[in-house]
Amino acid sequence: MKNLVRNLAIGLMCAGATVSQSMAEEWRFNNFLPETRPESAELNKFTDEVNAKLGDALEVKIFGGGSLGLKNTDALRFLPSGAVEMSLLWANYLGRDAPALSSVFIQGSIGTVDELEKALPTVRDIYEEEFSNWGVSSVGYVAIPMLSVSVFCRDEPVRTIEALKTKKLRVWARDQVETFTRLGVSAQIIPQEEMYVAMKTGVVDCALYPALYASTVSLQEVSKYASFLYPMASGPYVIGVSTDRWAETDDAVKEAITSSAKDLWDRTNQYDDDFERELAAREDMVAAGIEWGEDFPEEDRAVFLEAVSETWGILAEDAGGNAPAYRQRVLDALGR
Repeated sequence: MKNLVRNLAIGLMCAGATVSQSMAEEWRFNNFLPETRPESAELNKFTDEVNAKLGDALEVKIFGGGSLGLKNTDALRFLPSGAVEMSLLWANYLGRDAPALSSVFIQGSIGTVDELEKALPTVRDIYEEEFSNWGVSSVGYVAIPMLSVSVFCRDEPVRTIEALKTKKLRVWARDQVETFTRLGVSAQIIPQEEMYVAMKTGVVDCALYPALYASTVSLQEVSKYASFLYPMASGPYVIGVSTDRWAETDDAVKEAITSSAKDLWDRTNQYDDDFERELAAREDMVAAGIEWGEDFPEEDRAVFLEAVSETWGILAEDAGGNAPAYRQRVLDALGR
């Protein structure tokens, strides 16, 4: 009887070890972007390349569209805790926990490809430093296209800031709330996965969004009008791994991930055809039934960009800590 119990215990221990080993061979990669986004296709390719290099040593399994139920605003909490092994992060979503990160590079502060290319090396350095303070290692980056941000509205065209003051506007980051508040516009953060319902039910009247990606969230189904407001460069998405997890990761796995991440960066850090893609996206929106109006007037755009500049400085000061120094490093890189 004792031998039977002993053998059963050993069998269960071995089974548990096998399960643990099996689990250790799979890394879950959380991607909060919709699966229809071009960046998601690039991340899928990155994952395939990593898996091809590693063979049976380890499998990275990507979960797109926020399918794991992890909120992107909580990334600095769930990633170090081991909820997933790897996750996409975007600094501008992390202002609640890391105000210094969200004020490194605010939307609208850079409006040309030349300035973006000057700033990116410094921005990447800052991200690596700041994420490490949160127990996250930056193991790769995904460049975001040079975007054109437009105002999409449900019931009537809005083509001036004055008209926008009478509407409830959806935005996606705190700096946008601050900027539009300065302009007298009521703006609220609504995650992109909730934007469709918010527009459809009238929680908001208008939504700020790039035409390039509008079809991926079906904005053409819940809005009838759109007009361009401002050009927007963004800091890159970061592929993060818990620093503790990364420290104990086999060198061969690290090499596979970082070399594939370099290829991913080289593929995405290209901006030559961004404007042509934007124009094609607008044509698609028009074909889907949206009335594309005239751009916001130059004087309104100038007022908006002035408000953005003020917001950047104020948010950096409010964040305190390293934030003012981070902002200054970016300004120095830009030669401002």
